Amino acid sequence: MSSSSRPEAGQGLIVLDRDGVINRESAEFIKSAEEWLPLPGSLEAIAALTRAGFVVVVATNQSGVGRGLITQTALREINSRMRREIERAGGQLAGIFVCPHRPEDKCSCRKPEPGLLHQIEARFGCSLKDRPVIGDSARDIEAAQAVGARAMLVRTGNGVETERGFHGDSSVEVYDDLAAAARALIDTGVAR
Repeated sequence: MSSSSRPEAGQGLIVLDRDGVINRESAEFIKSAEEWLPLPGSLEAIAALTRAGFVVVVATNQSGVGRGLITQTALREINSRMRREIERAGGQLAGIFVCPHRPEDKCSCRKPEPGLLHQIEARFGCSLKDRPVIGDSARDIEAAQAVGARAMLVRTGNGVETERGFHGDSSVEVYDDLAAAARALIDTGVAR
């Protein structure tokens, strides 16, 4: 996990899942920096959020580490590439929070448990209540709801399938992709 300073008063903290939101999802796990491929428009969306005053962080389950499929070094290289690509597009990440555990480890940080989100709250000294948490899977939405965050689902990655499970749940906002979710947040001026 890495992060920087706390958001200034009035700045909006936004939490993004990684795989399926920022980059392409892979059933085989993303095991190297070369396999990390951004989704169309995602880097530009993060850049737009950054320009609008949002403090953007990532919260991601990476059980491939616990399963022995991804080394810690490879994970650092993947996240370094993601940061570089986001910065090249004009955006910035204030932190990357990772759960490396397998589902059977029953840890408190693997989404849908809210542990990663609590780590973010502790690091930035604020509550995530009513703050945007964007994901593509049920576990992202359930973790967001557990801390009272603004649950936002994108249809990229696993999002189309996930949407079926939340159909009719008016507490979950649904967007085609990260770019659409970012536009909605920027248009409402949440970060100002």
